[in-house]
Amino acid sequence: MKIIVCVKQVPNTNEVRLDPKTGTLIREGVPSIINPDDLCGIEAALELKDNYGWHITLVSMGPPQAEVALREGLAMGCDEAYLISDRAFGGADTWATSKTLAAAIKKIGGDLIIAGRQAIDGDTAQVGPQIAEHLGLPQVTYAQHIQKVDGENALIVQRQFEDRYQRIKINMPCVVTALSTLNRPRYMTVGGVVDAHDIKTVKTITFEDLQDFVTLEDVGLKGSPTQVRKSFPKQVKGQGTTHQVSDDEAVEIIINKLKEHFVI
Repeated sequence: MKIIVCVKQVPNTNEVRLDPKTGTLIREGVPSIINPDDLCGIEAALELKDNYGWHITLVSMGPPQAEVALREGLAMGCDEAYLISDRAFGGADTWATSKTLAAAIKKIGGDLIIAGRQAIDGDTAQVGPQIAEHLGLPQVTYAQHIQKVDGENALIVQRQFEDRYQRIKINMPCVVTALSTLNRPRYMTVGGVVDAHDIKTVKTITFEDLQDFVTLEDVGLKGSPTQVRKSFPKQVKGQGTTHQVSDDEAVEIIINKLKEHFVI
């Protein structure tokens, strides 16, 4: 069995700032990390590899420096990695990104595709489901537990909701998107770091390699219907008011506030 894990290198959002004039991210000096949901997707794949000996391929779309994230995944124990990088892919929204990733997955081939639920620099949660749609594969999103069905080419995936969960049986090939609560990602080992830099390689996929699956109209800015009109930082909430009152008085205060804001 072959697992493909989609990985995105993202800026550490704890240190992200917006340019007040242009409304764009200031990336200079901001450290990059593996997207947390994707990191849990890597760990889920590694656990399946530990139990069943499955092969793990990492796939990332980004500039050349995204190779660092792939090397980290290799150091954790993944087997091979592909970096999808070409100027033709620049400026892609989620639709064009998912089309490009799906094309690369078709070229590489896999039985289980794992992606993080969403990336912390966009929070759209669209790319994983869109990949499934482009590939025509069944999907389970918001996975917090993945288990192989003995004797079958299928998985049992526990899908998390706010107040409950579903246990879904899904046949492979399929797509699963992982929550950050799925597991606790393991650390890189010293031997893994050495292997990731001295033995394992990161192969590059360019637009030319994917021409059998996509056209220039499908990728990059040309393939992106999304238009961002404005970006702005999250507004800081004002300090709340504390009332030391009885239960009955607290209820009255709440009701008055709801009436004040025309909620009731």
